[in-house]
Amino acid sequence: MPQTSGKKRDPPICTANPSFLPFFVLKPKFTLLKEYKESSEFSLKSKIISAQEAVSKLQDGMTIMIGGFLSTGAPETLIDEIVRQGIGNLTVICNDTGVTGTGISKLVHARLLKKVITSHIGTNPETGRQMMAGELEVELVPQGTLAERIRAGGAGLGGFLTPTGIGTEVAVGKDLHTVDGKEYLLELPLKADVALIRGSVVDTRGNMLYYGTTRNFSPIMATAASLVIAEAERVVPVGEMDPNHVVTPGLFVDYVVEEAQ
Repeated sequence: MPQTSGKKRDPPICTANPSFLPFFVLKPKFTLLKEYKESSEFSLKSKIISAQEAVSKLQDGMTIMIGGFLSTGAPETLIDEIVRQGIGNLTVICNDTGVTGTGISKLVHARLLKKVITSHIGTNPETGRQMMAGELEVELVPQGTLAERIRAGGAGLGGFLTPTGIGTEVAVGKDLHTVDGKEYLLELPLKADVALIRGSVVDTRGNMLYYGTTRNFSPIMATAASLVIAEAERVVPVGEMDPNHVVTPGLFVDYVVEEAQ
């Protein structure tokens, strides 16, 4: 064994220029945290705006994703404001076109849509009537495929392969690929100019949680649009939500609108 003198050694001396040392070596953690919070990177500026201001950011002819499942979890306040402002010629990507009198059905009845990309229209007869009359273009997509196309858009993927729809109208015009002797359709990603979603609890920086099935398509839509506007059933200050309960982080959300009571 190496012999030790028992003499206490001096701590090593760093001869490097302190300006080159990692900042966390030179400053205590509480000082660092205070400086970080005061920096522009940690801005706590509220994202809350009015429904009128939020919808004024939309333009005729845009492609919009709207959350909701049979109007459950639909951003009703934002939809009502679109109708009020009369923004039209829209392409809407959604699970369904709502139930008559609620959700996306209000946009259909107001004739503000030129096209919908959706999984079913049966709960809103007006959608079917406009489609049959040639007044509204409807692209029907299997529900799981619709969800995955949106997710692919948000994840930056070029598409995905699925056997769903082989041998049906869904396959018309799409590329077929064979993998291990099995045929698949190539489904392309979906993206939007704007996503309108709704959260059960949203803080002022846009961190969102959803209760039960109100979640549906909103989390993936938040990743697949250039501008994301979240309607909040209840708004709370930053820090009140348990971070473990956050489903959609605020970094995906541009603006928050408090739901009309």
